[in-house]
Amino acid sequence: MKSLLLLFVFLTSLFGDKILTIATYNVENLFDLEKKGYKYKEYEPNTKSNWNQKTYKIKLQNIARVIKDIDADIIALQEIHSLQALKDLRFTLKQNGLYYQYYSIADKKHTAIKVAILSKLPFTYSKELSVTSTYKYRNILETKLKIYGNDLYMFVNHWKAKSGPESMRITSAKSLRNRISEIGYDENIVLLGDFNSDYEEHIKFKKNRKLNDTNGKTGINHVLRTIKQNQKASNTKYEKENLYNLWYDTDAPNRYSYIFRGEKEALDNIIVSQPLLDKKGISYINDSITNLDKEYLFKKKQIYRWQVSKERVPKHKGAGYSDHLPVIAKFMLNTN
Repeated sequence: MKSLLLLFVFLTSLFGDKILTIATYNVENLFDLEKKGYKYKEYEPNTKSNWNQKTYKIKLQNIARVIKDIDADIIALQEIHSLQALKDLRFTLKQNGLYYQYYSIADKKHTAIKVAILSKLPFTYSKELSVTSTYKYRNILETKLKIYGNDLYMFVNHWKAKSGPESMRITSAKSLRNRISEIGYDENIVLLGDFNSDYEEHIKFKKNRKLNDTNGKTGINHVLRTIKQNQKASNTKYEKENLYNLWYDTDAPNRYSYIFRGEKEALDNIIVSQPLLDKKGISYINDSITNLDKEYLFKKKQIYRWQVSKERVPKHKGAGYSDHLPVIAKFMLNTN
């Protein structure tokens, strides 16, 4: 009883008007400086690539600046190399006045980059969802929290990049959907991260023969069933066992987190189950989905990514942030 009271006091103080902010951010290759573990060549520490204590510290400070501006209660992260890199980021954030007491990373599979999560709230549990045993697929991080008596399940994703065909993203989507079916569609579920898929991928990739090896079927739209609910959250109709992509709840020009060859794309998504739209318990706040488009995150109309030279031996310049923008959504906490 005492612990429940303390949690209530903490939440009341933390949220004030009972608003929960959830975000996702692909931080672009946050590698540590340890020699162990598989790394991309340009991130081998203390070599001619200039990945060293100085550039690593700048990278940490820059990413921490972005995360502090978001100030989410829970933030999903992609492209974290290791638990050490996550801890270093967490420590840098603490130095800058933002403390995440709880954290987890999907590091059972030794892929070069992994997904992780930082939270101001405690986890009921955190575990990894294996997509396949091969290293072509990154594990999904499943986390459960309990807030004011309401369960909240979160799944942090980083699906195969578009260097691979859609069938690979469908494989990840099927693993995710099978797990959601076990939990039940009547639960509060948030899927977020870098899906390497647009909210209308089924329309945008049809003419791309390299990607479309699935007869027009996509993981994000067909497997997760996000096609039918494509109106603003206030207008969308309940569709049994369908999920809702929050990008539909903002104007089309604002639906992006990535820019490729001058074209805006929404590779990073926040997708929710039906109960998070019913205005009970935990519920999405209409019109709150947004990217973080601070001026410092852009340079010459492009996202100001972490700068690495294009020389034969790529070198880190010690400038920039990430090639993705964060995506943020807010949820109301009903304490009654």
